Amino acid sequence: MNIYGILIIVFIMDEGLYIVLSKEKINRINTLARLSKTRELTESEKKEQAMLREEYLKNFRKSFRKQLDSIEIVD
Repeated sequence: MNIYGILIIVFIMDEGLYIVLSKEKINRINTLARLSKTRELTESEKKEQAMLREEYLKNFRKSFRKQLDSIEIVD
């Protein structure tokens, strides 16, 4: 495994395990991030990166909201 590793965010909930993005999409996000540190991304790469990030954030928010909605406060 390289130094960057693989980031897959999951939430454990009553209904099971929820993955925010597929492993392939996370790998692509990481690849684009590494590329951007060595050279400037092309316009198409920048657009792809923005779309992947937006999809990630949308899914993260949705999963997080579902997790918050499932919390039951007992006094």
